Amino acid sequence: MLTVDFDRLPVGPGTRVLDLGCGGGRHAFEVLRRGADVVAFDMDQAELDGVAGMFAAMDKAGEVPQGATGQTVQGTALDMPFEDGSFDRVIAAEVLEHIPDDMAAMREIFRVLKPGGIAAVTVPSFLPERICWALDEDYHTAPGGHVRIYTLAELSAKLKSTGFVIGPHHHAHGLHAPYWWIKCAVGVNNDDHPLAKAYHELLVWDIMKRPAATRVAEALLNPLIGKSVVLYVRKPAA
Repeated sequence: MLTVDFDRLPVGPGTRVLDLGCGGGRHAFEVLRRGADVVAFDMDQAELDGVAGMFAAMDKAGEVPQGATGQTVQGTALDMPFEDGSFDRVIAAEVLEHIPDDMAAMREIFRVLKPGGIAAVTVPSFLPERICWALDEDYHTAPGGHVRIYTLAELSAKLKSTGFVIGPHHHAHGLHAPYWWIKCAVGVNNDDHPLAKAYHELLVWDIMKRPAATRVAEALLNPLIGKSVVLYVRKPAA
């Protein structure tokens, strides 16, 4: 399930990409399939071990174009172990809402991006996120959870003050917002609730089958209740 639109963040052979806060690696795998060199970066070594295993499995299965590379690096978004201007593209998907000093992380993204490079920054959308916070305190008070709710204007202003040129944006995962509202209403950790389980099965079916009806429904819902907002920004050319 991809949040970033790779038509707006073009990657391919010869492109070096940082997937910041990669988690399970969903964007890193797509970048590698497209023939780019990707660095999957995260604090969680267990997650990175899983990503490295998938990189190896993809290579063995012939899913990695010739010359493309995938590697994992552990570290923090506030002090990344990369030289200035190391990457053509940066993906920061659902990361900044977890970081108390989000401006420091934005400055690091700006630093490691090459002049003229593009970053895709995604965070939870304001309205769906605000409803989740209102329904269940545990949703945002768990260790490592969300520490803020962004408006698009706030996110844009912070990135602009860091030095980025603000580009287009869109919303994603309109079908997923109701799932999280259900989860929060019945208890965010109550995975066995029948309604939550049923909706989760629907989402898994949709991800696997991607039928036309749900694609149309999500396209209509995204601007209204898309769970994530995706903002594309550029580092000015030198």
